Amino acid sequence: MRVRLLTLAAAGAALLAPVTLPALAHQQQSIEREGAVTAAELLAKVRGCVRVSAGLYRSDVGAPADIPVCGIDGAVFWKADMDIDCDGRPSARCNRTTDPWFQPTTSYQQSDRRYLSAAGLPFIVLPAPSSVWDYRKHGIKGGSVAAVVHGDRVQYAVVGDNGPQNIIGEASYATAERLGIRPDPTTGGVTSGVTYIVFEDTKVSPIEDHKAAVKQGEALAREFVRP
Repeated sequence: MRVRLLTLAAAGAALLAPVTLPALAHQQQSIEREGAVTAAELLAKVRGCVRVSAGLYRSDVGAPADIPVCGIDGAVFWKADMDIDCDGRPSARCNRTTDPWFQPTTSYQQSDRRYLSAAGLPFIVLPAPSSVWDYRKHGIKGGSVAAVVHGDRVQYAVVGDNGPQNIIGEASYATAERLGIRPDPTTGGVTSGVTYIVFEDTKVSPIEDHKAAVKQGEALAREFVRP
């Protein structure tokens, strides 16, 4: 896993006292699969790539820049690894003890102005806007709906945080856990095989309403794979 850099929102922020319950830190739970659109249907739709990014991204610090952001039918997508974002509101699973790169902030906030909970909310991380690619030009913002595919599982999520400008392939602890990926922020994640699909001009409000993300994501995915 790469060495995590500070998100834009986290720069200069003071660390909060961690909540330390180490025995609970990386327990995974049985998660029911969401929605009726299958991983195979989504992957069939994104086999090719019409590149919309001006340049290419790295999966990790020191890795080659070989990941394009592609566009198709009202969505953008990329295929990469998954690093684990444990930033945001401290919890038993995400804090300074469980994650040496922990930051108590996320780029976007809940409706109550608290930062997102990486352990509780499925969200993905987008690279901060740059000359390589600016997601805002595609109608994508905090709360935009995403479908994350790994193996035969699909997980609906929202855009919840920003990362380094030159790296792509990161999602919250909760996203990884629900996809059956080890969510440990230091030793978890996967090195490849994750497809991220973000639907343009969408938004879940409030951003923390995961049921709304699933409902909207399922409808969008169904339309996306329609012949």
